[in-house]
Amino acid sequence: MTQKFQSAVQQRGDVSYVKLGGVIDEDNALSELVERIPHGTAVIDLGEIERINSCGVRDWVNWLSKLESNGTRSVLVECSPAIVAQINLVNNFTGSGVVKSFYVPYFCPECDEEKVLLVEAADMGPPPHEPPTCRCDECDLVMDFDDMPDSYFAFLSNQKKLAEPDKINGAMKDMRSSETPSGKNKVKSRASQPNLGQPGSKPSVPSLPSIQRTSTQPAKTASSGPQRQPSRPPLARSPSSPQLAGLSMRMPAGTPVVAAPGRSNALVFTLVGILVGAIVVLAYLVVTK
Repeated sequence: MTQKFQSAVQQRGDVSYVKLGGVIDEDNALSELVERIPHGTAVIDLGEIERINSCGVRDWVNWLSKLESNGTRSVLVECSPAIVAQINLVNNFTGSGVVKSFYVPYFCPECDEEKVLLVEAADMGPPPHEPPTCRCDECDLVMDFDDMPDSYFAFLSNQKKLAEPDKINGAMKDMRSSETPSGKNKVKSRASQPNLGQPGSKPSVPSLPSIQRTSTQPAKTASSGPQRQPSRPPLARSPSSPQLAGLSMRMPAGTPVVAAPGRSNALVFTLVGILVGAIVVLAYLVVTK
């Protein structure tokens, strides 16, 4: 069974490369990594973190605090959208560390594809921050940014400057040279999302408030899911007549519906019928005398 949380630590001089993946929740093993990370600089790769809950946030903040108390300076790289969401929500989520790079989520309404693009924090410039242009790998059209710029890039306003960037970049390049390329332009389909913690899973967009897309092209419905029929305007129905209500739901939209007579009209018709019957009987008796 694949573990929900994975970790790996490499060392090059006074720079440690810590790669984390999966889910950070109450079952994480962050505390076990404290002894494996010496003082110096810890480059923490968070590109494969799919989800982090409240217990995971608590343990993460305590873990960073322990590293800093041991004289370790943290640098966060390839922060997934789930991590970016927590950085914007929790004030001390990064501790005294610096965010070097992070993923930006995009969506293509034409191909119904999602993509995350790796961006260097130093390349974003001063506020207001706008998402870089990203093209779809399928149709080559410009993709829509899948969040709100003001909220997603909010953490950049308090971003610290990275110290010794050349040293960190060199150490990362050397330690990653032995790894198998995983492909950083991850593409996901809305129709078939991978299960969290399963092999081949990719960073997912966090649970943020839903945003109404401004694209002029409607998103295609996934072929594997149920097809949603266009809504029809409600038909006029009489609450006191369930037979008419059932009939109106079978009639096409726009057909005029005649309201059923109320109880008072039925009573009037009954009385008129009785009166007519009495007149007929009386006339018959008069004629037969």
